[in-house]
Amino acid sequence: MLKLTPILLAVLYGLGMYVFSAWRLKSDLNQKSKPLQDPILLTLTQRLAESVDLPQIKVHVYDIEPVNGLAAPDGRIFITRGFLQKYRQGQVSADELAGVIAHELGHVALGHAKRRLVHFSLQNAMRVGVAMILNRFLPGIGIYVANALASIFAAGLSRNDEYEADAYAAALMTKAGIGTNPQKSLFAKLDHVIGAQAPQVAWLMSHPKTEDRIKAIEVLEKKWGTLAHPK
Repeated sequence: MLKLTPILLAVLYGLGMYVFSAWRLKSDLNQKSKPLQDPILLTLTQRLAESVDLPQIKVHVYDIEPVNGLAAPDGRIFITRGFLQKYRQGQVSADELAGVIAHELGHVALGHAKRRLVHFSLQNAMRVGVAMILNRFLPGIGIYVANALASIFAAGLSRNDEYEADAYAAALMTKAGIGTNPQKSLFAKLDHVIGAQAPQVAWLMSHPKTEDRIKAIEVLEKKWGTLAHPK
């Protein structure tokens, strides 16, 4: 009989925790969300859908206060009530919110939810493995170092996903005739829009710096401009 090692147990634990977390999130989303009904945003969303040959992109409003967008593990796209409220107050434009929707669609199209399942399991395996090694030299301290390293590892993977979703959104927004300026303008004021909400520290760890996200889009703009106008 195969003896389960601590690292393998950590992988299985990570899988179990991810599945449970996804189930709990799905249940909460089902109870606290409703379809987006704003006619301007629906028109923009339809333009995005037509650009990728989809009949429509279904967007739901998640009834929570924090400003955020969300691609659920089951492929559904959400914007929070807090984000929609910023739009209604004029702090965020319809085009900027369309960029958020395009970004979340990027997470779905690029399979980031499935990738996060693997990442979460690797993170737990890394935490256990590093702790086992460090505890030989730093008894009682190794686990804290391992937790810190695993968090840094996870944040780096998450930031990579964000860059990929930004690039997908930039291409989609360009193809839809909306352009990338709404993405960049939202990034420029994102810290102000988010404000002092509680998850901000986690947001900063898992998301690239706003100026770096803008620069990455500008690199794509230059690349596409060269391709569009070859010498």
